[in-house]
Amino acid sequence: QVQLVESGGGLVQAGGSLRLSCAASGRTFSSYTMGWFRQAPGKEREFVSRIRWSGGSTYYADSVKGRFTISRDNVKNTVYLQMNSLKPEDTAVYYCAAAHIYYSGTDFNQYAYWGQGTQVTVSS
Repeated sequence: QVQLVESGGGLVQAGGSLRLSCAASGRTFSSYTMGWFRQAPGKEREFVSRIRWSGGSTYYADSVKGRFTISRDNVKNTVYLQMNSLKPEDTAVYYCAAAHIYYSGTDFNQYAYWGQGTQVTVSS
């Protein structure tokens, strides 16, 4: 089991930046692929980004590529999502999730552990 707690959400103007953090506790953090997902009101949960256990492999949804950066610190048991050039369409609840170390995809059904989510609101 691993427990995940997100933080760093808030209200920001379009063009601004936020950094989300996800602190993990429980089983060995470095044993998991970590992902960020988001869900806007009335929409399905969608993949944002993921990072493999070593931090050497990252992947992004086309909608955030070039604006968002995922990283992890396996000593601090924390994964981050740096979000720059934010747009109103980035408004959503952002969730941190953990998947088996060998999984590298974007299917949220493969992520076994989830945080409670943090709200990000981007005003125009």
